[in-house]
Amino acid sequence: MMPPERRRYSRMLDTLRPVTTPELIELQLHPAGLLVRSLAWLIDMAVRMGITMALGIPLSLLGKFGGGIMLLVYFLLEWFYPVLFEVLGGGATPGKRSLGLKVLNDNGTPIGWGPSLTRNLLRAADFLPFAYGIGIASMLLHREFRRLGDIVAGTIVVYRDALGGLPVIATAPPLAPEEPLDRMTQRALLAFAERASNLTPARQEELADLVPYLSDPQASQTRGPRGAARLVGLANHLVGRQA
Repeated sequence: MMPPERRRYSRMLDTLRPVTTPELIELQLHPAGLLVRSLAWLIDMAVRMGITMALGIPLSLLGKFGGGIMLLVYFLLEWFYPVLFEVLGGGATPGKRSLGLKVLNDNGTPIGWGPSLTRNLLRAADFLPFAYGIGIASMLLHREFRRLGDIVAGTIVVYRDALGGLPVIATAPPLAPEEPLDRMTQRALLAFAERASNLTPARQEELADLVPYLSDPQASQTRGPRGAARLVGLANHLVGRQA
């Protein structure tokens, strides 16, 4: 079994969350971070404000009766707007959909009424002490960027599956590992190699430094590249490429 510190390094190499569906299909979920979720929230807020203003003008002509209806509309938009879209709209409000995000249960299944109500009602706690202070702190501290409502409800905000071709691992001389690698480490290596072409060289080396036992082994008999180039070589070996 791989030592705990090596398991931790492997998980740091990528933030993908592997899940297995009830049909025994393995999926890779890519959790969405604070910035993109904040932008989605701003878009949804603009949508709610637009609806409020569109209804507010005619309802204002109805006096106190219209004012009462307006308060009810505001309450429903604030608390049940996200729930309806998450459950009936494929897990995404208009803001999340526009940025390619969706909400799922943390086992990869579609979100239902119970979890959606829980995560959205707990926005009141995430808002404390002001401006979503607790929610932001929770997302920054959690590896999968989950706010308090997500943790309690067992949900996760992820990127939708990207359209286009399958990820490609850059061709490099394959390098055999010095010792057998567990499944988690193999998956992290392949994920790194697939994304390496979209990262700057400095970022590649920064990620490679997180797993020094793979990227810069100390064994005297080890030869060949170091750093990110070595990780890509190991990935080439895992996919069966020949020297």
